[in-house]
Amino acid sequence: MDNFLEDRKSKLDIFKRKIRKKNPKQEKVDIPDGLFTKCTSCQELIFNEDLIKNNYVCPKCGNYFRMNARDRLNTICDKHSFHELFKNINTVNVLDFPKYINKIENYQKLTNEIDAFVCGEAKIGHHKCAIGVLDSNFMMGSMGNVVGEKVTRIIEHATSQRLPLIIFSASGGARMQEGIFSLMQMAKTSSAIKYHSEANLLYISVLTNPTTGGVAASFASLGDIIISERDALIGFAGQRVIKQTIGQDLPNGFQTAQFQLEKGFVDIVCERVELKSLISKILSIHKKGE
Repeated sequence: MDNFLEDRKSKLDIFKRKIRKKNPKQEKVDIPDGLFTKCTSCQELIFNEDLIKNNYVCPKCGNYFRMNARDRLNTICDKHSFHELFKNINTVNVLDFPKYINKIENYQKLTNEIDAFVCGEAKIGHHKCAIGVLDSNFMMGSMGNVVGEKVTRIIEHATSQRLPLIIFSASGGARMQEGIFSLMQMAKTSSAIKYHSEANLLYISVLTNPTTGGVAASFASLGDIIISERDALIGFAGQRVIKQTIGQDLPNGFQTAQFQLEKGFVDIVCERVELKSLISKILSIHKKGE
């Protein structure tokens, strides 16, 4: 029986070689670049069109991919309703930090954005609102002068136009290349949120992975309703820094969205595919209550 199987395998190999000689182009199939994306969690190859349709969530294991600002706006806003505001605000190297402008220019080419925050007016479920999105692909969504100024301006615009405000946060925190000028944006954005609140207007803060540092310690934490995506990292300092500072082991799941929900820091943990529906429902309830 073994001899029979070996003989059959040998003949099959000879047949395959003959086919390859007759059809050399069929020996290797070239797959175009950019057609598939590998999931960083389950290693599954995902057809890019399927990934986009599933809001950048792995259809096999449910892993969340990070989204850039434009993709986020496309999934949340009604089609063709987004109108961008305050686009052309550029970074100034106020501290003459070495090669900072070169780094900014490299990220501008990489992301096709001027900086890490995109904002404007849009409709969500036919409800008009002001919306802003931090892009973690641009210097990890860090907040410098440009981000702080644009966040402040969209808040002030929402206040003057009496619009509900939605901000999606995704940030590593303050931008160290701008030093104290970056940290000043925490107070500036928070003050703008205060005036929006005093006008009895709704602010929905959506926390995505990660929301940390100066962003977490300012406007991201000041929402009337704070929503988080599942498994998002939320906190100020990193776990290693906190552990070294207090000299204690941290609880399981510390700084995850689910942990923050249990402690009352987050109001709702929502699946990404349900975010638009949830925000639309909140906007509808708010409008009826005006």
